[in-house]
Amino acid sequence: MRHVRQRLGVSERRACRVLSQPRSSQRYQGRKPERDRSLVSRMEKLARKHPRYGYRRIHALLRREGWRVNRKRVQRLWREHGFKVPLRQGRRRRLGSSENGAQRRRAEYPNHVWSYDFTLDATEDGRRLKFLPVVDEFTRECHALEVERSITAEGVIATLDYLFRVHGEPEYIRSDNGPEFIANAIKQWLAASGVRTLYIEPGSPWENAYIESFNSRLEDELLGRELFTSLTEAKVLAEEWRLAYNHERPHSALGYKTPAEFAAEWRSASVAFAPVGAPAFVHPHQGESEIILMTEGNPTSHPVLP
Repeated sequence: MRHVRQRLGVSERRACRVLSQPRSSQRYQGRKPERDRSLVSRMEKLARKHPRYGYRRIHALLRREGWRVNRKRVQRLWREHGFKVPLRQGRRRRLGSSENGAQRRRAEYPNHVWSYDFTLDATEDGRRLKFLPVVDEFTRECHALEVERSITAEGVIATLDYLFRVHGEPEYIRSDNGPEFIANAIKQWLAASGVRTLYIEPGSPWENAYIESFNSRLEDELLGRELFTSLTEAKVLAEEWRLAYNHERPHSALGYKTPAEFAAEWRSASVAFAPVGAPAFVHPHQGESEIILMTEGNPTSHPVLP
């Protein structure tokens, strides 16, 4: 229309009449920017809070908050406003040769297989921090995220003893061949508890894929973003992140449910589809019963003992 008016030197009214086009169409102002303003604002806040989340996980969070928005709209706005997650190099999938690897011996129900490993960081003064996560491979729930300057085999036993009393004993526990995990004290104590060990092949971390993936998220979303000034601060922030991981963070492998939601739905389904007259396969430890206490302004979590 602008080209016709400039070329022929006619008014807008005449040009619209000749082209059979309503004049109102020339003055229409799109309302998408106004309609999307609040949504984009919320997306920006979520992206700042979770800088390693992509548009799919942001969409899942928006839906959990009650936004009636489809994934394609979130993807369009994500691209238009330049939100992005830094590209990372793809990983090769290797099954490994060990029968104890995560791909060959998979968890089939809650408390079937747990896995644990160490990851390291440091406080501001350069002193070491040692993190010990314990994860249920089926529900992806993180049952513990211990933080100390040093964790020995005795410390691992103390953590597992507490978790066994809270959640019950798993059938298997998977780990690498670190000295804390292959110590005779650990092996004997696990054998006495009725828990079998799955040791991966040395130098094959992909065989312990679930805990390696968890440690990657831990590094990406907590350790790489926080500068710890003390051991106490590391403990508080680690526990806050663990609770958010279990109860708030959508997990892509679980259909963007949180681990706690997935565990609760699995328990409900196991009860609903149990054969008539037969006890449903439900472990009393499934899920996580926690009391959130406010201690000097810092939330801490204390599992409730049965």
